[in-house]
Amino acid sequence: MHVHLVFVTKYRRGVFTKEVIDDLCTIFAGVCLDFEAELVEFDGEDDHVHLLVSYPPKVSVSVLVNSLKGVSSRMIRQKKYPSIAKKLWGNALWSPSYFAGSCGGAPIAVIRQYIEQQRTPH
Repeated sequence: MHVHLVFVTKYRRGVFTKEVIDDLCTIFAGVCLDFEAELVEFDGEDDHVHLLVSYPPKVSVSVLVNSLKGVSSRMIRQKKYPSIAKKLWGNALWSPSYFAGSCGGAPIAVIRQYIEQQRTPH
């Protein structure tokens, strides 16, 4: 099964640099492995990220999302990136909401292409 996920930063603040986006990719891929899932595609802009995840039917999307957001927030906050420390306070990196769209009917190639076209920060 495939799901397209979108996570938005707290207060929709533009805090992600290319370095942060690259770190998030590594973190998300690791979390996916813990769930026997695969991060098929990932990219983002300065205030949000898109993930395309292939996951087994036994995995609940809400549990996967909570782990992806929780682990990434903790790990990115520990690195104390200046772009994040200046604009976000407290321990939250992500807005509490998220988008999750089933990809059952859409060709995966189309969703991958959409994610690849995000304007990644430099």
